[in-house]
This record gives sequence, structure tokens and C-alpha cells, in this order.
Amino acid sequence: MASILSADDLYRRCDPSLLPFRTTGDLPPLEGIIGQQRAIDAIDFGLNLQSDGFNIYVLGESGTGKTSAIRTFISEKARKEIVPPDWCYVNNFRDPGEPIAIWLEPGRGAELQKDMQELIAFLRAEIPRVFESKEYKKQRNAVTEEFQARQKEIFGALEREAESKGFRIKSAMGGFSIVAVGVSGEPITEEEYNALDQNRKDALRENGRTIQEKADDAIRLVKKEEKATGEKLSELERHAALSVLGHLFEDIRVKYPNNEKLLAYLGAAQEDILGNLDDFKAAAEEAPAPPLPFLKMQKEEPSFTRYSVNVLVGDGKASGSPCVFESNPTYYNLFGRVEHKLQLGAAITDFTMIKPGSVHKANGGYLVVNALDLLRNLFSYDALKRAIKNSEVRIEDVWEQYRLVTTATMKPEPIPLDVKVILIGSPEIYSLLYNLDEEYRDLFKVKADFDNRMERTRENTLKYAGFVAEKAREEHLLPFDATGVARVVEFGSRLAEHQEKLSAKFSDVSNLIRESHYWAKKEDADVVAGPHVEKALDEKIYRHRRIEDRIREMMAEGSLIVETSGERPGQVNGLAVLDMGDYRFGNPSRITTAVYAGKAGVVNIERETKLSGKIHEKAILILSNYLGRRYAARRPISLSASITFEQLYGMIEARSRGFRYGKEWRSPAPWIRTAGCSPSAG
Repeated sequence: MASILSADDLYRRCDPSLLPFRTTGDLPPLEGIIGQQRAIDAIDFGLNLQSDGFNIYVLGESGTGKTSAIRTFISEKARKEIVPPDWCYVNNFRDPGEPIAIWLEPGRGAELQKDMQELIAFLRAEIPRVFESKEYKKQRNAVTEEFQARQKEIFGALEREAESKGFRIKSAMGGFSIVAVGVSGEPITEEEYNALDQNRKDALRENGRTIQEKADDAIRLVKKEEKATGEKLSELERHAALSVLGHLFEDIRVKYPNNEKLLAYLGAAQEDILGNLDDFKAAAEEAPAPPLPFLKMQKEEPSFTRYSVNVLVGDGKASGSPCVFESNPTYYNLFGRVEHKLQLGAAITDFTMIKPGSVHKANGGYLVVNALDLLRNLFSYDALKRAIKNSEVRIEDVWEQYRLVTTATMKPEPIPLDVKVILIGSPEIYSLLYNLDEEYRDLFKVKADFDNRMERTRENTLKYAGFVAEKAREEHLLPFDATGVARVVEFGSRLAEHQEKLSAKFSDVSNLIRESHYWAKKEDADVVAGPHVEKALDEKIYRHRRIEDRIREMMAEGSLIVETSGERPGQVNGLAVLDMGDYRFGNPSRITTAVYAGKAGVVNIERETKLSGKIHEKAILILSNYLGRRYAARRPISLSASITFEQLYGMIEARSRGFRYGKEWRSPAPWIRTAGCSPSAG
């Protein structure tokens, strides 16, 4: 396809004074967003207003640079703000099913995690040494010997009491027994007992009852002493362990002052360690292997995971507030999850398997989500609204309510939420949410509307040139000269479909820049000039115009009848614009009318065959009313007329707007021309 204008014509059309440079390599870096001041002001307003509900919905056509603008604007703003606190989950020693959330200064979460790891590793090595020391064994033996002496004293008194009354204390399995003895000192047999007189029997039974009561008292006293001894040994173990861990915990408390929740956790962890010292003691020597080794029971190793720290958010490397772009906003990607692992066929979990979501990572900063992706994912939109409204983020099993049988799951403590949410989407989704969801209006009060075009002024033309220069630098493309930029600017006007406007759909402009670089590179050029941009446009049209070429072939061979010379009553040539999505072209069409006597009025054949769109039908009805007002104002007329597009069997529709070229306003397709004129679009 021939170029519409030469490179010199393009340069003159764009006005050389608007492009005061030889190549875009001479231009400074582009600052700010081009032609979207209204949207940028709205974003700046929403980000800086810290009241509840002033979250932002960014809307506009695809390709207008919404996501890029948000990424640049928010990243720059977030870089200047303070880093939010770290959040950690720790074990709840009272109820392990409800882990505790603790905040720390930025970067201190990983430090606390390391401190606890080092503390437990040190205790596992040092506590066994304390219990194996001579001093500890000496004190433990003293307590044990004291108990044994007291036990011996109690049972000695009982034995003496029993002997004085003719009884003897005899050891038995699981305890001891009381037996009566005779004169010979041997236990009385049944025959000897039967030979006694009644008084002797009564005295023996009475004395046996008394000794039994004394024995019960002695047992209770021994158990009391045993309990007291156990408490003394536990206290001894506690003091021995405290001599090792007391100062370690105190060192950690000093490092994290003014954090009551953390101090309470450290106290609970210390008490749990002191209550489970057996886990830290040296393992006993293994018993001899059984004849059948596979029958050997595996000893369960003690777990020290409960003393770990799960750093949910914060790695100590952040600078500024977080800015998170979530590309796949599923419920678990947004709000985190509690993972499980299979062990012996059972799914187990603990607080260290709690994983954060994007909302956790964006806490204290900004979360950017595509509105359509958010609505496509089940539960995500409602959960996000609930989190914003309650100012907290919970990690929950969202499918729990749909199970027939409930299972025991962890319920981590919710974390306070302070985040600014930015939704990016189309105007249609904005309209649906605003009109159908009352909660949306309260939570997203700021609308940032990106326009699809801007005024073609000197300032915006220079910004276009700056955009070309920036894109070339970013992607290492060849620089553009003034004629190349002029053709890109002209493309922007054609894309905006207005001579005095420029398109803001920079995705299409970027594609043209890349394609122009390709053709310039193929010709071994040093810069991209106007002809290279024209070549890129022509090649793109060539790649997409297969159907247009096929229609032209059908016209050339006579399958589609288009007469371009002569005259024919009741017939004109029209031009319908066919939109294939990625390419539009004009399709000549013969429009015929017939007029005859009758009372039917104007008949639209497309409408009668249901091939007419609403806008086209409206146009025909307006035409009918015009004819009635023009020719039947005083007396009725009997007229029947028909109008149809020949050889068009798809839907006939027209646009509701026209295009302005120069000072002439031209109506939208179909473009009506009389027979004998060229069927081109002009």
C-alpha cells in the first residue's frame, strides 16, 4: 500500500518547530504520565487521603497505560514512606490451635527468629551438661537420701509398733503385708490361730486393726514425703535450668523492650521449657536390640518446633512501604493459607506452616489488583471487602463451611490491616459495582478515569517524542529522527480518529515503535525515519487484510457487483466499514430503492428480515418521518418504497458518531455515494 504522505510532508505537517531535535537520543528522560492529569490528580488524592473508604478504582480503555501509570506512581510514592512493622506468628502454649500474632520493628522479625533458634540450640547442648554435673548430682543425691532416710524412719517406727503387738511387716509385691507371729517368732498358722482362746483371738484382731491403721497412716505419710521430694527435685531441676536459660531470656527481653505481647510470649516459652526439661536431657542408652530387629519400637524424638518464630512479613531488606501487584487474586493468594504435610497417612500442621498472602505483604502500603480477575475468583471480592471494612486480615479455611464433617483446623490470630487498595478495570465493571453493590460505594470512593485521547498541542507532541525516546532507551531500540516521530504523532491522531487529538492508547503506539525499529534494523539504518514507520504500518495492514483482498478479488471477478460508472435510477454505492477486531476496512455495497403506488410507506428490507441493527432502524424511521413531513404536510400521499443493501447477508448497523477530517464533518458508515463515484472512503 502506498504511503499517504512523504517523510517531508509528514515533517511539515507536524511543524518542525514542534520537534526541535535531530534524533530522540538527544531528548531528556520522560517525566510523568502523558495526557492523564485528571486521573493522576485523582490517584494522588486517593493515596494521600488517609480516611477510611478512600480506596481507588482506576478505569479506562485497555492500552491507555493504567497499570504502568499506577506502577510508576505508587512505587515512587511508596519509596518515600516508612517501612511498616514485621509480623510474626508464635506458638500459643495455652492453646496451640490459635497461634499468636506479634508485631516487631522493621527487620526485627528475622532477628527474633534467629535469637530463638540459637537459644534452643544452646539449651539442647547445655541443659544435659548441667544435669550431668557433679554439683547437680550431689544436690539431687542429698534430696534423695533425705527422702530415703525419712521413709526408713517411718517404716521403722511402724515395724517396732507392729512387733510390740505381735505382728511383723513383710514385704510383698506392690507394697507390704502385716502378719501375726507366734511365740516362736514365726507367722501363726491357721491351726495355731484356731487353737487360741476367744480373748486371744479378739486381742489379735484388735491389734491387727490398729497396726493396719498405723500402716495406712505411714503410707500416706510416705506418699506425702515422696511428693514433697518430687517437688524438691523439680525445683532443683528448675533452678539448675534457670542458671543456664535465665540470663538468655533476659538478654532477649532487653533487645525487644516495650512489647508487652512479646514479653508475655517469652515468659510463656520459658515456663514451657522448664516444664518440659526431659526433652532437653541427654537420651538414655539404647536398650539391647531384640532378636527380631523389625519389632523394635521407634522412639519419638522430642520436637522443638513450638519454640520457633514464623516470620510472616518482613525480611529486613525492605525500603519504604510495600507495593504489591497481585496478578492472580485467588482467595489463598490474597489472604494466605495454613499448609499441611502428610505423615503416616495423616495431614498434620503447626503454626510454622502459616503462609502469608498479598494482603499481608501489602499491609502498611498498597495493594493493586485487576478488578476482573478479582471478581472471577470465588470468595476473593467479598473477603477483600470484609478485610477493608474490619481493618483486619484473617487466615481461614474458606471451604470449611461447605464440608459435611468439620475438621479441627488452626485459627491464627487476626492481624490489624492498614492498606490502600487500588482496583484496575474497565468502565463497565466500575458501573456494575457502583450500581449493584452498596458496600463498594463506601469502600472505593475515589474514581481515577483514564482518557483514551488528549489534545494535540505542542506540549503533548513533545511528550509523544519523549515517549518514543523513553521506549527506545528501555528496549534498546534505534533512535527516531524528527520525521519518524512526526509519523508516530500522525498515527496517534488517526488512532484517536480526530485531527486535533492524540491517542492515549500507548500500547498501540509502543507496538508501532517496535515494528518500526525492526524495519529500520533490517535496512541497516542508524535511525528510524518516517519511511520506516510507514513501512511498519503498511506491513501490519498487509498481515491483516486477507479478507479485504478476498472481497476485492470477488469484485474483480464479478461475484460481487459494484458499478462505478454510468447512472442507474434508484441505486447508489455505499461503503460499509467492516470491523474484524484488529483491522477495519471499507466494503463497497450497492444500495437499491424501489418506489411504487401503495400505502405501505418506507419498507426497510433488512429490518423485515431481521438483519438490521437498532441504530440503522432508527435512521430509516427518521428518514420516513422526514419524507412524511416534507411531502405529506397538507395531504396524505399513497406511497410504497423499499430500501435494501444488496449482496450483504450479515447484520447491517451504523455508528452513532462521525469523523472529522480537516474542516469537513463526514457521516459514519455506511458511506453513501452516488453511482459513478469511487467506492473508497476518501
